[in-house]
Amino acid sequence: MEIEIIKGERADIIRIRRSGGAVDETTFPKKGPIPHDAVHVIVEDELGLRRGFWGMVGDGRHPEDIQAIAKEAGHASAKRAGTPDASIVELIQAERLVECFEAEAWSAPADDEAFRAIAAAACSQSHVPAPLLRADAIATIRARLARLKADWTALPVGESLRFSWGDGGEAS
Repeated sequence: MEIEIIKGERADIIRIRRSGGAVDETTFPKKGPIPHDAVHVIVEDELGLRRGFWGMVGDGRHPEDIQAIAKEAGHASAKRAGTPDASIVELIQAERLVECFEAEAWSAPADDEAFRAIAAAACSQSHVPAPLLRADAIATIRARLARLKADWTALPVGESLRFSWGDGGEAS
């Protein structure tokens, strides 16, 4: 599956080209210096979260359906979260970790132990365990996000970044 994120002025566009030729498209508002769903690609890939946002999209779901899936499985939002159905645990873990890494993109990174503590607290609030966050994985995600931020900042409006999400649930 090819993921294309097109830079807009007020909102960005996600275009997904599936292996069978189908194309899905959606827009999303700007939420900081880098596209939220591109952060998902990097975090989910590096941590092997195959049932996160992009794994579900890769399984045929439309990006706009993911929030409804989470709500139906017991997780309307972090504030109104109940114990989620097992089918969305990685989806929630991915969302909490993406938020933690985005916060670092907006400011300075925490040390690894502080980052793990913040991530654990965020996951706990959503009633899911925090995934293992090895130092090398944290460093790799940070480096990939730094490249993403530089590439996205330099990208003119109307241009795009592309990612591939493979059948095994990994990005390239």
